[in-house]
Amino acid sequence: MNDSKAKRPVYGLVLAGGQSRRMGHDKALLDRGGRSQLAFVVKLLDDCVERVFVSTRADQKDEAERRQYGQIVDRYNDLGPVAGILSAMDEHPDVDWLVVACDLPNIDARTILYLLDHRATPKPFVAYASSYDGLPEPLCALYGEGSEAVVREFVREGVICPRKILIRSDTLLLDQPDPNSLDNINTPDDLAGSVLETRP
Repeated sequence: MNDSKAKRPVYGLVLAGGQSRRMGHDKALLDRGGRSQLAFVVKLLDDCVERVFVSTRADQKDEAERRQYGQIVDRYNDLGPVAGILSAMDEHPDVDWLVVACDLPNIDARTILYLLDHRATPKPFVAYASSYDGLPEPLCALYGEGSEAVVREFVREGVICPRKILIRSDTLLLDQPDPNSLDNINTPDDLAGSVLETRP
């Protein structure tokens, strides 16, 4: 690992600020064997990086589950996940960010650690290629040194889709150790067969 990378800590950011419209239920609060999916992802990242924060909207910050963790409240409106990523970069500009969505039921330590193993690259982004279309998976990815300037430039140009940003950038793409690890859940039908369920 080069010196500048070695000196930069890695913080985790769990994206939990979505509105879960298609699910009809807060995805961060889906039950996973007695604990929330949010709690599961926070713990997973906490075992791998120096600090972990939960990204949330202002109207969610007092929700009981999110309140248990260090939060970074969105400072931007109408930017989707990029709002959380840029807000984290504002708050801690001199770290690499491991960004992970909260709605990944199959995410595991191997997937996280394999990503971290490749952070020495000079490229600003490290991401997995989708098992379905080969395109970058931006919501389980490393946003490293130089990524903030890239993201901000795209936002200025009106590009706020994280996947499009990584497609158009110098991104190191990795094959997923488990091709199902980044399958997400968006609708009640997606819950069928997953480890998650709505809480009674």
